[in-house]
Amino acid sequence: MEIIEKFIPSNLKIEKEKKQIVLTHTSRPFLDYYNSLKYRFNKNPIKLPHYIISRDGKIVQVSNDLTNSNFTSNNSINYKSIIIALENLGWLEKVSLKNYHINWIGNIYKQKVFDKKWRDYFFWQPYTDIQIKKTAELCKFLCDKYNIELRFVGHNTKTKGVESFLGILTRSNFDDFATDLSPAFDFEKFDKLLKNE
Repeated sequence: MEIIEKFIPSNLKIEKEKKQIVLTHTSRPFLDYYNSLKYRFNKNPIKLPHYIISRDGKIVQVSNDLTNSNFTSNNSINYKSIIIALENLGWLEKVSLKNYHINWIGNIYKQKVFDKKWRDYFFWQPYTDIQIKKTAELCKFLCDKYNIELRFVGHNTKTKGVESFLGILTRSNFDDFATDLSPAFDFEKFDKLLKNE
């Protein structure tokens, strides 16, 4: 497994203990997302994922595994979590009289969509097979390295007590508003890859 290191300098604190891996997505193309992280807040980002996985399966590490990502509004999650963001536009909206969809910031998407009503949205950009495979590989590597339990919530709905869950989960497990990971993610396939099935 190759990890490309493109660290973004930050003043985020280092924490000693990691007990969760939180999967999320970028809501924009890789380069746009990476540059927004790099140049926001006068080049001193206040929140960062630890990894980004591109649609073609490249794993890019942007922050030290042990930093407090400051990624969520709940610091009890931030200090103990490693954040992995998958390149994905998220929810999409059909443009009337056009043969394409757009996401919340106007990125145009002209390929096949995943169609399922969830959290008041209907269309989603699919995740790629190689992304799911590389995400599973990275999760297994990190679980082994930091003694994180190799278990997965297995769905994307809000779950009670998720703050104390030890293992792999998604940002949408924490609240009713987050749409990542979306229903387009193949949770069953990912779980099987984690278990080497």
